Amino acid sequence: MSEIKRVAILTGGGDCPGLNAVIRAVVKTAIVKYGLEVVGIRRGYHGLYHKDFINLTLDNVQEILSEGGTILKSSNKDNLFIYPIRDENDNIVRDKDGKIMYHDVSDVAVENLKEAGIDALFILGGDGTLTSGRDFARKGVNVIGIPKTIDNDLAETDYTFGFDTAISVVTDSFDRIRTTAKSHGRIMCVEVMGRGAGWLTLHGGIAGAADAILIPEIPYDINKVAEKIKSDMANGKDFAIVAVAEGAKPLGGDIVISKIREDSPDAIRLGGVSAIVADQLEALCGAEARSTILGHTQRGGNTSGHDRVLSSRYGYAAVELAMEGKFGNIVALHGDEMTYASLEDVIGQKTKNVDPNGELVQMAKALGVCFGD
Repeated sequence: MSEIKRVAILTGGGDCPGLNAVIRAVVKTAIVKYGLEVVGIRRGYHGLYHKDFINLTLDNVQEILSEGGTILKSSNKDNLFIYPIRDENDNIVRDKDGKIMYHDVSDVAVENLKEAGIDALFILGGDGTLTSGRDFARKGVNVIGIPKTIDNDLAETDYTFGFDTAISVVTDSFDRIRTTAKSHGRIMCVEVMGRGAGWLTLHGGIAGAADAILIPEIPYDINKVAEKIKSDMANGKDFAIVAVAEGAKPLGGDIVISKIREDSPDAIRLGGVSAIVADQLEALCGAEARSTILGHTQRGGNTSGHDRVLSSRYGYAAVELAMEGKFGNIVALHGDEMTYASLEDVIGQKTKNVDPNGELVQMAKALGVCFGD
């Protein structure tokens, strides 16, 4: 049994349904089962650097199981190993060429943890947040990672919490958009999150009865999508629903970038491919087409029942891992078993992508869904 008396939790990167449920499970397990003190670090690594710490009690987490977001707040702009230099007025410093200047302030964070008497640090985040978690583990911090993403694209775990809730939001959105598509006889192109992985678009598209599903793993030919829609229209269907992953790209083409934020570790922002697809389909099919970007609606709202249970399992398993002294690992779900994997093995791995020849894609094709291939 590891000698642990005081632990801390931080949430980094984008928000995700189930974060509060994980926080609740960590706090309750740590206090009720092991009698530990629990500290919350606000705004991710920003709070770790600036010592924005709060005590977490059973009262703090009593009513947060269903809530979306994170009571600890989050940030995706604070890589403490590559941190923007700021002047005395807190303005970012740039070199003579106008480029942001950086320095490594991770040792400050390590000292902050030592001063606060933190024996173990639970880090809830995706690839970027957990990369820093690995680097802090290399500096001797007792880190337990808890993988978080609605994209479900982490290689070492079968399902991430938040994915089920996001699918529900996407499915509900498709159901609502369908009524407009039918009323006006339109082609509706709905853009779904997921970056370079198509899991959310695939599951949401199938559940929402999309006529075409465009995902990053299968570069699409817009002419084949148009042929599918025109064929349906020739047979009396005067509307269509097209699920478009934000990372989808045409054959021989590339992803659509909405902006680049140089002050963020996650600099490339995707978005806008659905509008391009809608314009092309309108021209090719001779029917009015509109695009809708679901955006951050997919990350908000109350957490689904499935994710509340899964998140609780992740939080409980993380505390158990810490009490066994198995630091430098992330909690992972394999089949129906909660297990773990090394941060060293997880970071830098290729993302878990949809298999173009897998059962889900083949099933969808058998149901008449077009993937543009």
